[in-house]
Amino acid sequence: MLADLLSESYDADLEESWENERTATPVRAFAVRLHQTGCSIREITTILAELGVERSHGVVWNWVHRLADSERDPPTVSPSRVAVDETAVKINGEWSWLYAAIDIETTLILDVALFGRHGTDPAAAFLHGLREKHHLSDAEFLVDQFGYRTALARLGLNGRVNYTGRNRIEKWFHTLKMRVDRFYTSWVGSRASARKWIEQFVHYYNHQRPHQSLNEKTPAEEVLN
Repeated sequence: MLADLLSESYDADLEESWENERTATPVRAFAVRLHQTGCSIREITTILAELGVERSHGVVWNWVHRLADSERDPPTVSPSRVAVDETAVKINGEWSWLYAAIDIETTLILDVALFGRHGTDPAAAFLHGLREKHHLSDAEFLVDQFGYRTALARLGLNGRVNYTGRNRIEKWFHTLKMRVDRFYTSWVGSRASARKWIEQFVHYYNHQRPHQSLNEKTPAEEVLN
């Protein structure tokens, strides 16, 4: 079962293609500028519609993240404290679970994975993949009670129950659902397309979105500098 979960986790292949580009560059630049000022994708499409430009959420998201393709994965780090959690999302009316981990000090999103179920085995699969990408021998994991303590023990990782430090990952889930607003109801599209959007948002959060707590630097800049 664990091997199946590992193979299920975060296959980035996208089954659905984007709409062919047919929008003038100034319009696309205006949409990206709106997003940088804090507008959600839904708000941007509404503004464009008022200007007579009808475009889907997916097309606008693609404009915003056109430059994100070159650096999808976060840099490899050696975090001291990591918060891990999962949240339920609907894809075509069926529940899936998005797992994510964040470096408490830098707010860098270390990894995400989408599973069809939740519990100890998916938690162990996610942590296994996380360990493959980062140096975690000295890391302390901040978790809740549900499956994580057993999963951490299974992999020889150190962790403790901590509801305060884990607020960072819960805030990130909230930010994700605010920006990718279809997750508030149900994602309409394939699991592969949902994974693609999540991947793009992780890149945006790590590499493009400045944080006040980091003196207006991005998490990636905080790690690399």
